[in-house]
Amino acid sequence: MLSPQLYRRVIPAGATVGRWRAPDGWVMRRFDWPAEGRSRGSILFQAGRGDVFEKYLETLAHWHAQGWSVTAFDWRGQGGSGRCSPDAHVGHVDRFSLYIDDFEQFWRAWHVGAAEPRVAVGHSMGGHLVLRAMTERAISPDAAVLVAPMLGLNSPIGAGLGEWGARLFGRIGDPARRAWRGNEIPATTETRQALLTHDNDRYQDEIYWQKSQPGLLLGPPSWRWLAEAFASTRAMRRDPRLGEMRVPTLMLVADYDKLVSARAAVRVAAKLPDVRLVRFGKECAHEILREVDPVRNRALGEIDSFLGARLRGGE
Repeated sequence: MLSPQLYRRVIPAGATVGRWRAPDGWVMRRFDWPAEGRSRGSILFQAGRGDVFEKYLETLAHWHAQGWSVTAFDWRGQGGSGRCSPDAHVGHVDRFSLYIDDFEQFWRAWHVGAAEPRVAVGHSMGGHLVLRAMTERAISPDAAVLVAPMLGLNSPIGAGLGEWGARLFGRIGDPARRAWRGNEIPATTETRQALLTHDNDRYQDEIYWQKSQPGLLLGPPSWRWLAEAFASTRAMRRDPRLGEMRVPTLMLVADYDKLVSARAAVRVAAKLPDVRLVRFGKECAHEILREVDPVRNRALGEIDSFLGARLRGGE
C-alpha cells in the first residue's frame, strides 16, 4: 500500500467518487473508500466551510491504512454539491438546519451498510454540525472526533454585534451576496495560508485541487450564511442537551485559531459528560490535520489512541 502522503493529490484506486440525492432532490458529491479485507469500522468524515474531501486525502489514507472504511460528502452549496447562490464563488445556505437535514438523511442511508463501530469526525463547520446533529439525535455514532470545531466565530466586533450586523446587511440587499471580497475573514493582514496552516506544502495541495478542478473552488460566505453561523453556534453553546450527550467525544482545539473561537470550544467541552479535550498552542493554526508533521502526527496519535481505547473492535 502507498504511503498516506502519496495520496495528497490523487484519488485512491480503491475509492469511488459518486453522488447522493437528498430527499428534496439536491444532489451531493460523496467519497467512499472501503477497507481492504475485514473492516475495523467505519468513519464518516465531514470537512469545514468551503472545504472538499480532497484536502484531507492524506488523513483519510492514514485511517484507511489502519483498516477503517472511510466516507465523506461535500456539504450542500459547496465543493461538488452544487451552489445555493447565483454566484458560484459564494458560500451560501438559507439556514443551517438544511445541513442537519442532509446529514441525518445521509447518515441513515450510510449506516445501514457501514461496518461497526461507526465514527463521526468533523473539522471546523463539520465539527459544529457533528455536535449539533448528535445533540438533536439526527445521528448516532459510537464515537465522535471534533477537530477545531466551529462553536464560536472570531469576530473583530464580538459575536453579538457580528450576528446583528450580518442580519442587518442581509436585510439591506441580497442575503446571498458575498459578505466580503476575499480571504477567510475580513480586517486581517495575515495571508490565507497563515490562518490555516504553517505547512506550505500541504497548503499547496489545496491550490493544486483548486486549479485542477476549478468547479470545486468556493470564496467567502454570504451574509445569510454568516448570520446563520452566528445563530447556530450561539444556540449550540447554550443547548442544555449538551449535558445529556453520552457519545464518547474527542475535541482537538487550536488555542491560537483565528477563524473559530477556541475559548468557545473549551467552554462547550466542559459541558459534555464524556469528552477528552486536547489543546494545541502557537505551533498550530486552524487546520490541525493539515499542519506541520509534529502537530499533525500528535493529532492523529490522539485520535488513534482515543478510538482504540473507547471502541470495541477499535484496536
